[in-house]
Amino acid sequence: MPGPVFIEGETVDLHPIEVDDAPFLERLVNDPAVRAGLGSHASHNEQEEREWVESLGGEEVHLLACVDGDPVGTFGLNDVNEVWGTTELGYMILPDHWGNGYATDAAALICGHAFDERRLAKVYAHVYETNPASARVLEKVGFEQEGLLRQHAFVDGERVDVERYGLLADELER
Repeated sequence: MPGPVFIEGETVDLHPIEVDDAPFLERLVNDPAVRAGLGSHASHNEQEEREWVESLGGEEVHLLACVDGDPVGTFGLNDVNEVWGTTELGYMILPDHWGNGYATDAAALICGHAFDERRLAKVYAHVYETNPASARVLEKVGFEQEGLLRQHAFVDGERVDVERYGLLADELER
């Protein structure tokens, strides 16, 4: 059972990630469709996920996305740079929950948190060219493509381009 609601949304709520969420995190990060979107080649066991949760803290924000109290994914603000006022958005949703608007709602919520409560000026994200659904999530929230890193990543046995997206505080679609 997830902890208390940290940010309440239309379709999803965002909760702090807790050690008890490790079994869900293990299932999420090891799902083949999720791994492909991350470019991950390593498996993760429950103990590794517990250790990751225990290491959380500092300036980064990592939240569990839940629908009706059940976890469906994670969203995070990584590499927070307080001097520049920037952070990188990262997220994962279980494939069974794709196409329901959960990622869009949760991305808008966490970006709103970055701008309204953290007073950051910009959120950016990177998307593999092989993951157009993730790019659509960002675009629905108001992100604009800022650049292309040619053959920057190695995903599923091939070199792929990585698209860079950015969102300024006044561009967020709430």
